[in-house]
Amino acid sequence: MQPLMPVAHGLNGRKDKRVAIAIVVHLARIQDGPEDTPELTHTENVSAHGACVVSRHAWHRGELAQVTSFGEQIRLRAKVIHCRRFSADRYVVGLTVQGTRLPG
Repeated sequence: MQPLMPVAHGLNGRKDKRVAIAIVVHLARIQDGPEDTPELTHTENVSAHGACVVSRHAWHRGELAQVTSFGEQIRLRAKVIHCRRFSADRYVVGLTVQGTRLPG
């Protein structure tokens, strides 16, 4: 098991512990209409309140996303809190979970 990594205070002043783990997920933007086509990707790390997910696309703070586990047992709605370039064609998107698990 990977060691827990401390995290700086978030927007709400809360401290969370992150676990560095790669979990295969589908990531899709949620807009006014139907979701975008999901991107098959993976997490960089997870916490009790969110995750950092690798994406081929740049995201903007405040955008809504749907994160679905590879086997589609879990669907979560999340909000983008940050996005940073990871490599020439990849971004790391920080997400905070909005509410609870969505029906699958």
